[in-house]
Amino acid sequence: MSSDAAPTGPAAPAETIVHLLRHGEVHNPDGVLYGRRDGFHLSELGQRMAQRVADMIGDRDIVHLVSSPLERAQETAAPLAAVRGLTPVLDDRVLESINKFEGLTFGKGRNALKSPSTWRHLYNPFKPSWGEPYKVIAERMMAAVHDARVAATGHEAVVVSHQLPIWTTRLHAEGRSFLHDPRKRQCTLCSVTSFHFDDDRLVRVTYSEPAGDLIPVADRKAPFSAGGAPEEKRP
Repeated sequence: MSSDAAPTGPAAPAETIVHLLRHGEVHNPDGVLYGRRDGFHLSELGQRMAQRVADMIGDRDIVHLVSSPLERAQETAAPLAAVRGLTPVLDDRVLESINKFEGLTFGKGRNALKSPSTWRHLYNPFKPSWGEPYKVIAERMMAAVHDARVAATGHEAVVVSHQLPIWTTRLHAEGRSFLHDPRKRQCTLCSVTSFHFDDDRLVRVTYSEPAGDLIPVADRKAPFSAGGAPEEKRP
């Protein structure tokens, strides 16, 4: 019995991208390590950075938007949400990491790490001993990434988070050691770290800095605002 139907092969894998977007510059004149504290909002420059991101990637096929509940993340998500007509889903799994130095000052010539009282927390940089274990950060972030992938299957999703969680997730995805110099994290303000999937398989990670030209030089070299990667126009 013959059939005119063309033979069918296996379906092509669904291509999905999950972009991890770091929040913009925060108004923090005292140089406090704010961590998960409420009340820290984007500066005027940070708002410009967030708008730049929306201008640069707002025409992409973004159908799902997730944000850390912290103000600076929600404010970074807002311009993109407006452009795409999306309501951000707040997800505690993409919060800033827990840190025993939270609330201490690291700016204006005052560095809490120079105080002997803080040194007892520095005994194990592999865990790290001063905060949430890298492994735990990677596990919660990857769970959120995969949920975003499922929600945006065949399209793109954006997850607005924070520097250390994003960088830790990238190290995990690329099979690299968690031990690193904070000043050399490739995760500048409002940068985009993109996870490319074929179905549920991660095939590559790319990085771009849509607001790279707005970042003050001093912020690039600061321990908690490090970066310095070449700017790319599109992730």
